[in-house]
Amino acid sequence: MQPNEKLDIEAILTDLEHYRPRRRGWTWRKPVPEQTMGPFTYKQSSEPLKQSIPLPAGKHFGGIDPQPDCVITSEIASGRFEDDLRRMRMAAWHGADHIMVIRTAGQSHFDGLIEGTPEGVGGVPITRKQVRATRKALDIIEDEVGRPINFHSYVSGVAGPEIAVLFAEEGVNGAHQDPQYNVLYRNVNMVRSFVDAAVAKHLMAWADMAQIDGAHNANATAREAWKVMPELLVQHALNCAYSVKIGMKKSNICLSTVPPTASPGPALRYDLPYAVALRELFDGYRMRAQMNTKYIDSDSREAIVTHTLNVLISRLTSADIQSTITPDEGRNVPWHYNSISAVNTAKQALLALDGLLDMVELKPEGPLREGAREIKERAVLFMEEILAVGAVSRGFFVDSGQYPERNGDGIVRDPQGGVGAGTVVPRDVDYFAPVCAHFGYNQVPDDLASPCAALGGCTLCHPEKIAYIDELDPEDNVGQRMAVTQEARAAGLLVPEVEWAGDGLINIQVFFPTDGRTAAAAALEMAQRFGLTDCEVIHRQVMQPAEGTYLEVKGRVPFFIDPATLVIPEVVPLLSEEAIRQDIAEHPLTVVAATIGEDEHSVGMREIIDLKHGGLEGFGIKCVYLGTSVPIQKVIDAAIETAADAILVSTIITHADVHRLNMRRLHELCIEKGVRDRLLLIGGGTQVTNEIAVECGLDAGFGRGTKGHHVASFLVRERNERALH
Repeated sequence: MQPNEKLDIEAILTDLEHYRPRRRGWTWRKPVPEQTMGPFTYKQSSEPLKQSIPLPAGKHFGGIDPQPDCVITSEIASGRFEDDLRRMRMAAWHGADHIMVIRTAGQSHFDGLIEGTPEGVGGVPITRKQVRATRKALDIIEDEVGRPINFHSYVSGVAGPEIAVLFAEEGVNGAHQDPQYNVLYRNVNMVRSFVDAAVAKHLMAWADMAQIDGAHNANATAREAWKVMPELLVQHALNCAYSVKIGMKKSNICLSTVPPTASPGPALRYDLPYAVALRELFDGYRMRAQMNTKYIDSDSREAIVTHTLNVLISRLTSADIQSTITPDEGRNVPWHYNSISAVNTAKQALLALDGLLDMVELKPEGPLREGAREIKERAVLFMEEILAVGAVSRGFFVDSGQYPERNGDGIVRDPQGGVGAGTVVPRDVDYFAPVCAHFGYNQVPDDLASPCAALGGCTLCHPEKIAYIDELDPEDNVGQRMAVTQEARAAGLLVPEVEWAGDGLINIQVFFPTDGRTAAAAALEMAQRFGLTDCEVIHRQVMQPAEGTYLEVKGRVPFFIDPATLVIPEVVPLLSEEAIRQDIAEHPLTVVAATIGEDEHSVGMREIIDLKHGGLEGFGIKCVYLGTSVPIQKVIDAAIETAADAILVSTIITHADVHRLNMRRLHELCIEKGVRDRLLLIGGGTQVTNEIAVECGLDAGFGRGTKGHHVASFLVRERNERALH
């Protein structure tokens, strides 16, 4: 794959019946205890990627893209796996190496595998074709970024063992598996859930898969989540003990730990003692730091702040897998951008906190240790009572009282009821299953080297025996969905996109100076007048009841754009630094530079002209810097007095279009003084573009990301072209 080459979904779907995963098992990052990248040394980083997209600020440090030491998750759940493959590639380029595909709502109640590639609701249907195509795509993606990528989904519900077999056969690297989750949240019969979990966990152990539990769901479900911390420890303990007894390595057992509260609560005072207690009790197990989603709303800023504070907990304690979260949890639409933004938030926060515990330490005494000890004591007492009298039938779990208190709002399940009740039967004395990685009592004849030798091999040992079914539904399948956009894709037509190819969705940010309800109605009317369809307010935030409301409006664009009809400015290649220096040495060049009007900003201009920033002075250009808040008349007078070749003006402040007014005034005054033809006029600033500057009469404009090299190249090239004419 080349970076500018699109992922070929049709090619990935071709010949899937013969695809085989090239490895099995979970892969952890390779930490580098101390490595230098650019000007910095990192203490909690891993091997860099072969190809990646750095954080936006990376350009200020030589384009470095250090990778934190822990695995980073990207959660994906659009319902159309063929479009998720592209999002996986985007996530991997930004540093994700754990692609967690959320399973479609309701699949926990399917009593067997489903086939084909139907569209999902609330997630992706987990089928053999979907899993195989995803793993095949990830093989391609991990080759181009140079790092193994873990593919993950869910082994739960009444078809849990069948899903586990599927995952073991198809090279899935990790999965959620937690029998208590089945009981509490899917009402699967208790006996059935734990028997199925034994079978599933045994298969996962054979495949060396990482297991993530579901204890965090109590946090997300309880009415007052910060009170269920003792229960969370109990749920972790039950699943960990069960997994170990079934044969799973502790190093593959990951606790899904979630900070129990969020700001505006005093979150750290609750979250940190819990995190410490958890890691002390479960030393030797892996920690999957999941983000807190219970309190998330549609505000992206709030989601990012909560996410960052949660990562602080990870750095103050530990995390082997750093999960991510987005405002999509509150909006229920999985945007491509938000998924990648969440990965970047985790990476940015982890790198910023690199080596934190070398500088600070957690106090060995005081409120932190007292809080951690209290949580552990409550958890031990909770477990003792469960062993004595039971738990689920009494509604002990997800009760909002802090143990031993009871609020009476816990989940109650009947041990004799639920989905799949009465379906577990004892094996016969001569029971024999001719398959490998089979859990429990199995009378394998002594003359067989392995159980499956009786049948010439099972699908785990001989994957060519797997029965591959391409599609079952003639209408609801990937081929039909892709056919809808085939003509536009073949013609290279463009349309905005949120979650699916060709969905045409865009997001508009708008502020109306009115109350929330009126603003929402106005926003929908505005979007409809723009010609958008299927309009919906997805975020609303009142700034003040009378003064105004900020909104985000989603709508669908009813047209495609043909790139062939676009007028795209030609990219003029930069002259080499050596060519510029040589030209300046032969033909000296002087510029007068200033921040004009009443603008006091100086940093941007100094970076363009100063030697130490790689500015114009470094190329031998003489720079006469006049400072900030310089009248335009004075700039022109200085250019005349110094016989300058060019004027560089910076204009950061843009209120009332003052940047346009000042640039236009510079052009007009130069004409009045009769010097316009001999001076190159260049404007710069965060809101300046070349188009705006030229429209105002200047020769060029430079905006965000401009370096001295860009300006120097333009000055030399433009001067030489004018000399030819």
